[in-house]
Amino acid sequence: MTLAQSLLGFTLLAAVVAVTPGLDTVFVLRQALRGSRRTAFAAAAGIGLGALLWGIAAAAGVAALFVASQVAYTVLRWAGVAFLLYLAWGYLRSAVRGGVPHTDLASGAPDTAREAFIKGLLTDLLNPKMAVFYLTVLPLFLPTGYAPVLAGAILAGVHVLVAFAWFTVVILGAHAVRGFLTSRRGARVIDGAAGVAMLGFGLVLGLER
Repeated sequence: MTLAQSLLGFTLLAAVVAVTPGLDTVFVLRQALRGSRRTAFAAAAGIGLGALLWGIAAAAGVAALFVASQVAYTVLRWAGVAFLLYLAWGYLRSAVRGGVPHTDLASGAPDTAREAFIKGLLTDLLNPKMAVFYLTVLPLFLPTGYAPVLAGAILAGVHVLVAFAWFTVVILGAHAVRGFLTSRRGARVIDGAAGVAMLGFGLVLGLER
């Protein structure tokens, strides 16, 4: 497979994966509706860095450890479950209490771009499905004549760019319809929906075999 064919095929796949509703989209959407654009884009950047690291790890063979080793995969899976439940608890608690908009739900302090970036990064790094996705899909698109790590980084970078483009649409669209959603009642609706979604993702990941 040539580099051009590899990039074209993986770009199409990345576009399908990006627009498919999932954990990353829910997280960025919640940040966009409850915080500033800067915070939402920081969350998207964190998710992108996580995907890039998984892509490089898969190309280098590191991610194979989490698929080949039941212990390593289980540890990563339960770390991801714990993080999702942490997010769900904070969101649902804020929804019940009617927390003040634009606050970090775990501490009540204003949400910062750095916090959103770290949460986005952890959302991807603690998701074992990212390891499985890159390890099973990435080798199919590696072009001939290129070092695997370099090619993996390029393809993961394509995935990040496509996902970031989709997140930009989500963020700008969310800010265009904020209105009611930035009120206290609307904020509770957002947090409740995000909390239920995170709880669902956590339960699915925890019960997965």
